[in-house]
Amino acid sequence: MAGVVSSSIFLRMKKAFLSLLLTCGTPAAFAQTSAAETEAVKKTITTFFDGMRRADSTLIRSTLAPGVILHSISSKSSSPRVEVENVNGFLKAVGTPHKEVYDERISFERVLIDANLASVWTPYQFYVGSKFSHCGYNSFQLVKLAGSWKIVHIIDTRRKENCQ
Repeated sequence: MAGVVSSSIFLRMKKAFLSLLLTCGTPAAFAQTSAAETEAVKKTITTFFDGMRRADSTLIRSTLAPGVILHSISSKSSSPRVEVENVNGFLKAVGTPHKEVYDERISFERVLIDANLASVWTPYQFYVGSKFSHCGYNSFQLVKLAGSWKIVHIIDTRRKENCQ
């Protein structure tokens, strides 16, 4: 009888240990982040677009990491191309006073964070003033530098049809 009880306890302990091992060993367990970190990442991106709406290149620059890279996937021709946008040219274009507000309206579809790396996926609609211009998706890569999240890479798609 004592042997049966010991075996039963041993089997339950073994199952509990395996369950714990499987739970702790999954990537999701390591990639969990606090809501505060998620909000901090979102704040950086929101500030970037607030800077666009205000034509404030200094505000936009405050969200960017040194060496930031901007890409767009062009669909103007039958064969998509990846186009590189010069950061200084972008900041000048956005920061130079213009008649209409550049208004990129985004929603946060997915925010993934692991340690000092964040990846963010946002559908968007772009307006010049009140006139619709184009839509697509942004993919942001951010890193946490000196305690704050900075954008190191943006790549987007652009189209005029099939918008949300």
